[in-house]
Amino acid sequence: MIDYLTSNLWLIWTLICVLALILEVSSGTFYLMCFALGAACSIVVTLLATPFWLQVLVFVIASVISVFCVRPFVLRYLHPNHSDRPSNADALIGREGIVIEAIRPDRDGYVKVDGDEWRAVAKDNGSIAKGERVRIVARESIIVTVELISQNQ
Repeated sequence: MIDYLTSNLWLIWTLICVLALILEVSSGTFYLMCFALGAACSIVVTLLATPFWLQVLVFVIASVISVFCVRPFVLRYLHPNHSDRPSNADALIGREGIVIEAIRPDRDGYVKVDGDEWRAVAKDNGSIAKGERVRIVARESIIVTVELISQNQ
């Protein structure tokens, strides 16, 4: 078995390439894709009957070049507005919700936004009654700051 693999190293590089691509699908970081490209380059070099050390060198060089050249291009292409896209709790800012427990100056209340309940305080440190529509203007840890949406909007 070992003799077969040493005489057919392209199978090992193919296995590395396929494994890296499968793991890339689950991670989405595009680093493993670079290793898959390095392994693909090594497959080509292996078919030219080169020594193993040269195959490994080609793998390393192609992977490093991919990380610095291919990965940024792929990220820009697939995520053009990545820096402008808020995620997780930061995406709440600007969203609207309904007060489910009254907000008072001396006590926090709760708002419901898209089915989730958040502890809330009023922006102007005022009171907001239960059932009022509010907009989230800031977030501090797990507490959101809200303002009342005027009825004419």
